[in-house]
Amino acid sequence: MADRYGPLLARVAALEAAGLRRELLALEPTGPTTARAAGQELTVFCSNDYLGLAQHPELREAFRGGGAGSARLVSGNRPAHAALEAALSERFGRPATLFSSGYAANLGLLTTVLQRGDRVVSDALNHASIIDGLRLTAAERTIVPHGSPAQLSGARLAVTESLFSMDGDVAALESWTGEHWLAVDEAHAVGALGPDGRGVAAQQGVEPDFLVGTLGKAFGAAGAFVVGPEVLRPLLVSTARAFVYTTGLPEGVAAAALAGLRHATRERRERLAANAARLRSGLRQIGANVLGSAHILPVLTGERTMAVAARLRTAGIFAPGIRSPTVPRGLERVRLTASSEHTEAQIDRCVEAMDAALRG
Repeated sequence: MADRYGPLLARVAALEAAGLRRELLALEPTGPTTARAAGQELTVFCSNDYLGLAQHPELREAFRGGGAGSARLVSGNRPAHAALEAALSERFGRPATLFSSGYAANLGLLTTVLQRGDRVVSDALNHASIIDGLRLTAAERTIVPHGSPAQLSGARLAVTESLFSMDGDVAALESWTGEHWLAVDEAHAVGALGPDGRGVAAQQGVEPDFLVGTLGKAFGAAGAFVVGPEVLRPLLVSTARAFVYTTGLPEGVAAAALAGLRHATRERRERLAANAARLRSGLRQIGANVLGSAHILPVLTGERTMAVAARLRTAGIFAPGIRSPTVPRGLERVRLTASSEHTEAQIDRCVEAMDAALRG
């Protein structure tokens, strides 16, 4: 039997030898910013639950109802799906279509709007879901340096994140606009940034042709959505393989996401911004090399990353290290994220723990 799976065993051994084998941590949430692992109480500084809604009582209560049973085209559109899409369409001002995840949403959008002969321009640091979505198309791909859109002339589509998930910086979206279509992945921004939580594009006064947002980050539930012109929805529903051939969101997930939309308030966004600013200021005061400009605060730690993350966890701060190949070698980091529900004491404790961890 070992010989049968020898090639796979060899790959696992290679991962272990390179220190790249990943393990899942059994984590029990105990609050919006706290958890317990192996009997240890931890303060969580790595979650994308930016508004602390994943543990909100109303969202937890909303997780009721049955599964969709099949793709929505097969087993029917449930009232929860219709209500959530209607709320998203009202919030973003254009028709919204649900997908099972942000990954599926990017794959569905890109493989639907791009055809053979099209050229697409993509930021070098775009998320894996964008990269894989583009690989599945027959379009010609032009990858441009991060934050430096170029070679846009003659493109059918330009695609970028708004708030980049690993570097925490915000794109200047106006520089991505032109005669071509613009697709913006707002996964880490919707709910947390912009007027009414509509993201960076709304904050900067740019209306992309296509916007992708997730429901499992600031909105506290799961799933994703694509917003675009009226013509986009019938195309997605009819031809996007990531929609047509995927079971619809469970009713309870859609209901929880709808509750998340209601509770993603301006007050929570203001608290998030204040907490991110406090954390960033503290990290800079201790000399940490912190990137970004919003609620994602990557601290560059290089080859010491896993040791720094381990010291943080010993001190009760949960923030795993991010290594190659997720980020380039030499740019390994501990990716901290702020929550609207972090207390000032928790933030200050995180800074103290990071100071000690960096000093080693």
